[in-house]
Amino acid sequence: MGLYHSVQAVAGASGDGPIDWNAVAAAAKSSTDPGSLALTDRQEAAYADDVRAARDRVRAVADIGFDLPETVEIQNRHHWIDANVETFERVMRPIEQQADLMPGVARVANTGSMAFALSFLGRNVLGQYDPLLLADDGDDHALYFVHPNIEQVASTLAVDPDRFRRWIAFHEVAHAAEFGAAPWLSDHLEATMEDAIGALTEGSIDRASLGELDTTMTAVEGYAELVMDRAFDDEYDDLRRKLDERRGGQGPIAKLVRRLLGLGMKRRQYERGKAFFDAVADERGVAGAGKVWDSPDSLPTDAELDDPAAWLRRVDP
Repeated sequence: MGLYHSVQAVAGASGDGPIDWNAVAAAAKSSTDPGSLALTDRQEAAYADDVRAARDRVRAVADIGFDLPETVEIQNRHHWIDANVETFERVMRPIEQQADLMPGVARVANTGSMAFALSFLGRNVLGQYDPLLLADDGDDHALYFVHPNIEQVASTLAVDPDRFRRWIAFHEVAHAAEFGAAPWLSDHLEATMEDAIGALTEGSIDRASLGELDTTMTAVEGYAELVMDRAFDDEYDDLRRKLDERRGGQGPIAKLVRRLLGLGMKRRQYERGKAFFDAVADERGVAGAGKVWDSPDSLPTDAELDDPAAWLRRVDP
């Protein structure tokens, strides 16, 4: 019945824009089991304790000051879809505004593609730090935990769910630390995204902006991996290994979808960024690696990501 309602929502896509975002949300949720949010008092308290413990340990290990987002939510899959359809819409808005009025069949196809992407992600995302890029001024950053997915994956991996949840909390708080320590980072990413999207609306590709976006996100992902490793002293290495093995063992359809959604690129950003920060931290410590967040000029260039010694000579933390 869920699939039927999903197709029905997409087929009924309406409006004047290239994408009917209300239909996107409806279709994505119709094809996705929301999962249970029946948490015990102990589980709710454990999420809060995990986040606080992650904040304190990351502060100590990374030697950076940051505050947690005011919004910390334990979500089901439908909650996550609702939160992220707004992000998708914000990112796509400039392109939609420049696009010519599209025929209904194209609107249906665009709506269906977005619904499929959100449904797939909603079933797979475990936790998310959301910097709310391109949002209205004053909107606070947010931290989400998709409880049904965390419980499901912990069961699939046959690992302790409390331990697994804590590991996810540390990973997302590590991202919150980056943006908290670098107030300029959100503006930098937004400006780079707007340049790249602006070029696309004019029918061209701004390779410089896309390259800068990839370099910045490689630093973001790599630094979080460094903090995770150094904060945990490898005590959670088995969870990372099992999760990587699970991803590698997925069927061809899931692998294709992950590739189409750019998730393979995100994994390469993890690996490349982590190699850079491991080398820097070995030379200057985790605090020295944190100097990357002093200003946009402190970010590594694309070439420096593969030559950490060159970054060390230039920035000299």
